[in-house]
Amino acid sequence: MKIRPFNIIIIVVFGFLGLNASAENQGVKARKNLSIDEFIKTAIKNDEAFEEILTAQLALKYKKDLVLPARDLILSVKGQNEFYFDQDRSDPRIAVSLSKLFPYTGSEVSAEYSATPYPSAGGVSSLIGIYFSQPIAKNAFGKATELQDKITGAETDIVGYQITEAYEDYLASIIVVYYNWYSAFENLKIGNSSYEQSMKLLENIKKRRKSSVALAIDVNKVKIQVLGKKENLIALEKEYDATFNLIKQAIRYEENEVLEPINPFEFGKTEIAFEKEYKKFIDSSRTYDILKLLEEKSSLNINKYADNLLPSTNLLLGYKVNGADFGVKSSDSNLYAGVSLKWLFSDQVGKASHETAKISDKTVRLSNKSKYVKLKTDLKNLFLRIEREKKLIKTSDEKIELSKLILTDETVNYSYGKVSLNDLIDAVNRIDDNSFNKLSHLIRYKILMIEWLRMTDQLVAAKGLIVR
Repeated sequence: MKIRPFNIIIIVVFGFLGLNASAENQGVKARKNLSIDEFIKTAIKNDEAFEEILTAQLALKYKKDLVLPARDLILSVKGQNEFYFDQDRSDPRIAVSLSKLFPYTGSEVSAEYSATPYPSAGGVSSLIGIYFSQPIAKNAFGKATELQDKITGAETDIVGYQITEAYEDYLASIIVVYYNWYSAFENLKIGNSSYEQSMKLLENIKKRRKSSVALAIDVNKVKIQVLGKKENLIALEKEYDATFNLIKQAIRYEENEVLEPINPFEFGKTEIAFEKEYKKFIDSSRTYDILKLLEEKSSLNINKYADNLLPSTNLLLGYKVNGADFGVKSSDSNLYAGVSLKWLFSDQVGKASHETAKISDKTVRLSNKSKYVKLKTDLKNLFLRIEREKKLIKTSDEKIELSKLILTDETVNYSYGKVSLNDLIDAVNRIDDNSFNKLSHLIRYKILMIEWLRMTDQLVAAKGLIVR
């Protein structure tokens, strides 16, 4: 059966916008735009890795049934024949019993019927009995079962959260694949544009050479420039092909249309209010819930092993009817009550388990304190990296604008012979470098924002649909 991811874990999305297909002129391969929203939606649907992660969640609902005492109604039927070696006779016997345990109170109730025909005596002995047992020390009134139920519940919740986090981690890696694809796509556009501009400059220099305005060395310098741009373009094409292959793998794409990314910078969060979001993270995140559950589980284990040290003491009640014939005729009944006690005087294993549980509890709490501090430090440093990238993006914009102004001035100055060709080439390269740098900072900023969502458990949600 196909597992639908949105039935278990719902991705935090910002609107699925759909695919926008566009065909180019006749003879040109059709192209299709793939938004990041549609990419995520398609990857979740088609990538088996998502379903594999979610499949592990199906087994969680059976965990308590495997661990807790069974509540089944048990029917027991026994038939036997007693042979007497010193007498030439045998007595058959049949017994039927029903029993049921009530785990959450510890109570056990059973009913028994037995009949023993005596062919040699020409009669039948029969019995009906009802029995009740209630623990009052170890597992008093189902305390051990209740503790185990809470421990198992904590374990199940922890595993459920871990499955969600595995899903979230994989989703984050898939989103990064799209960002890298978009980065490679835009870098390739910049590389193509740069190469074309270098070719135009080469043609211009060749014309100037024919007019004896430029020197032969100038033509060679620009040729070297063109070859460098061509070499960079080849590297960019290779990088783009590699990232596009990862995109096709993620969505299992086998069509002939060429996919192109859409600017993904509107996707996801754009601003972080650190103190506010950190408080929310402490109060309601999966990460903190897991750490609290680990502490709860270790504390419950102490109580569990402490309960195991108590003697096994049960109150017993019973009602029994003895009679003749299969219908228990001429019956004789009696009611009885009592106490059964089983005491292990030197419970070495039980005491060791109890002490080990207390040590483990202390270890968990100390470990969690360290994790709380580390989480805040890691989030603070991540926030600082995000803020740094925002500043660098702004700086890159300023550098690009200045580089364009410089190129305009250097072009005019070169035409009048006021600057060398080297200065003009440097001005051209400066724009390319700043354009590449800006895109690099933009992509790094978006990847860091995805990491923020992942670390603060906001990328996916276990309950409900969240649309932003």
